[in-house]
Amino acid sequence: MPNPQGNPENLKKFTTDREKPLTEYVHLRVTKEMKEELSSKDNPPEFCRRAIQKALDEDRKSSES
Repeated sequence: MPNPQGNPENLKKFTTDREKPLTEYVHLRVTKEMKEELSSKDNPPEFCRRAIQKALDEDRKSSES
């Protein structure tokens, strides 16, 4: 029996217009202060993706040198 309080929008498949789809999950622990500051951002998930990509790019550049 379906949940009468459920939202049918949640049953739709996730779609994206990105070049590469977001299919994987990463879980990490942060301090309470980090979480509070992150939560104040307009789009916390996108902020995290950009920060991680920036760090990966910098790491790649330093290892190539």
